[in-house]
Amino acid sequence: MNINLLGLAVPFFIGLMLLEYAIAKRRKLPYFNLHNSIANISIGIAERLCDVLVAGLFYFIYDDLQKNYGLFQIKPGVVLWILLFLLTDLIWYWYHRLAHEINILWMAHVVHHQSEDFNYTASTRITLLQAFIRTGFWSLLPLIGFPAGMITSLLLIHGLYPFFIHTRLIGKLGVLEYILVTPSHHRVHHASDEKYLDKNYGDVLIIWDKLFGTFKKEEEEPTYGLTQPLKTYSFLWQHFHFAIELWIAVKQQRGWRNKVRMLFAKPEKINPGVREEAEKIFKIRQNPAPIDKPLNRYVIWQMIILLVTLCLFILFEHYMPLQLKVAFPILVILTLINCGAIMEQKKWIFIVESLRMSVLLLLSFYSMAFWQIKIMTILVLLGIVGLYYEQIRSLYLAYVYRRKR
Repeated sequence: MNINLLGLAVPFFIGLMLLEYAIAKRRKLPYFNLHNSIANISIGIAERLCDVLVAGLFYFIYDDLQKNYGLFQIKPGVVLWILLFLLTDLIWYWYHRLAHEINILWMAHVVHHQSEDFNYTASTRITLLQAFIRTGFWSLLPLIGFPAGMITSLLLIHGLYPFFIHTRLIGKLGVLEYILVTPSHHRVHHASDEKYLDKNYGDVLIIWDKLFGTFKKEEEEPTYGLTQPLKTYSFLWQHFHFAIELWIAVKQQRGWRNKVRMLFAKPEKINPGVREEAEKIFKIRQNPAPIDKPLNRYVIWQMIILLVTLCLFILFEHYMPLQLKVAFPILVILTLINCGAIMEQKKWIFIVESLRMSVLLLLSFYSMAFWQIKIMTILVLLGIVGLYYEQIRSLYLAYVYRRKR
């Protein structure tokens, strides 16, 4: 049976998150906030899904570059595997450092640093745009001559390590602190304290930071997140806020040279007031009202269903019809947008819910059997919604928020 075993990574990593949560709770450590965790995992779900759909493209890029433009024809060997690992980690260091120092790259990487919690859920905050940019940097490897099979195999292993360093439960690790990037080192990297900013860019080895002067030892407990906190659970705003802020900052510059400079300047060159201007344009604000338990349960169950279906989708992707491969990502993104809006208690979530239900209805045409009945059913449902839209909307909001809207 041809199944994608990478689907098993979903329950494996979720299990580790739950274990970390259980240990923190037992020790009475306030390391988890429910809504921050949901926001983190939401971004992770989107990244995992998109990565599965485009992973083959990355392999094709590496393979084409190596076969047509590679300087050498490298064959697997112990020494060359070690060399590939060192080069991969070095390239990551420079990608990571530049992603903090150049606005147009920070636009993709900023999502990873938005969480004000530092735990395993924060490690999932990776965007697909970031994956494409990293692929551009790692394309140096096939140009040297490393084959696509070696590169993708190593990147898969290399990509697992950072998950384990996103935790506050593990202290300093003795002699390993001098060689590897440890949780202590990475806590510094995720800090918003001025003394810790722009430090510890390494992914597996800490030697690059020590070599290039960006190493900082953890002293007191850091404050996590952005220097200017985002204050929203919106799935879309978390992804696109900095792109909008950068666009406004570029518009404010006089002359095309200054506009181009702003694209490649450091993020701190952007006036902090731009954030407020962007939020006013798109009416972004975090609802200060307390979120009750019924609402939490509604969102949690949606996340559980998403994680289970994501696991099944990845496992059996080779058997999925094209209609499902198109519809499922749309359903996932709409659900994630909805979950973020529900946590902020927005009224417009019914529109997103309607779109989600529409996609589910369209899926009924996967098979054209009984198409007359299917069309009639859809028309009847659309008619009911059209006639009783306000009543249905009110009932939905009352159910979701457990109070009259």
